[in-house]
Amino acid sequence: MQYSGTIIELQKMKSSPKTIYLRGKKSLLESKKISIVGSRKPTKYARDMIAKVAQALSARGACIVSGGAMGIDAIAHKSAGVSSTIAVLPCGLEHKYPSVNKKLLEEIEINGLLMSQFEPDFKATPWSFVVRNEIVVALGDVLIVAEADEGSGTQRSIEFAKKMGKKIYVLPHRIGDSSATQRLLAKDEAEAIYDIEAFADMFGMVQNSKMEEKDDFLVFCKKNPSYDEAIQKFSSRVFEAELSGEIEVKNSKIYLTK
Repeated sequence: MQYSGTIIELQKMKSSPKTIYLRGKKSLLESKKISIVGSRKPTKYARDMIAKVAQALSARGACIVSGGAMGIDAIAHKSAGVSSTIAVLPCGLEHKYPSVNKKLLEEIEINGLLMSQFEPDFKATPWSFVVRNEIVVALGDVLIVAEADEGSGTQRSIEFAKKMGKKIYVLPHRIGDSSATQRLLAKDEAEAIYDIEAFADMFGMVQNSKMEEKDDFLVFCKKNPSYDEAIQKFSSRVFEAELSGEIEVKNSKIYLTK
């Protein structure tokens, strides 16, 4: 649907869009929103840590905003839970780009919120990704950069955040990894997330409904179900639990690790 209201956060953009198209839960726009961006080919460390960050924020009622892309974007959306995330597309809402994330984007369309400033049948172009990135940054109260190298596309998101006066948080990486976020830390332009729970506590308290949802899944896993059974019943929650280390899969069966 075409959104006729004003999204105040987008006024921070250099040129805020005159028209925004939405599909899903418009109420998420009223939530506390945290933007997460990063590499399309992240390290295992970055994947695991950003999954935990997104889960912790979602458990406190925050909405995760990202760009629906491969890598960090997809992990952030899935780990937050599709009902607690906004995906901003570089194309019109009739297209689910990238195609590898089609199922995820369809789930967000139903349970979360899809957003685009482009006409429904518009196909992504190189410049539309830049516009998408600016919207992702504008929507969030702060920006979390999970992993990024110098010269990467994520660098543009960092520059947008600086111009908008957004606080930037990054994951602490080993020397030599994620050069762009390392540089931000060296120049005191970002703050590292050393304690995920303490960081998430800055944005709210853990909500019981979120904890109950996770408990249902963990109770199910105590029975050591098959991987296929778990996927059929809980879908993306299985993926989130694998990333966070809550479960492990051995011989096609699921086992709790905690």
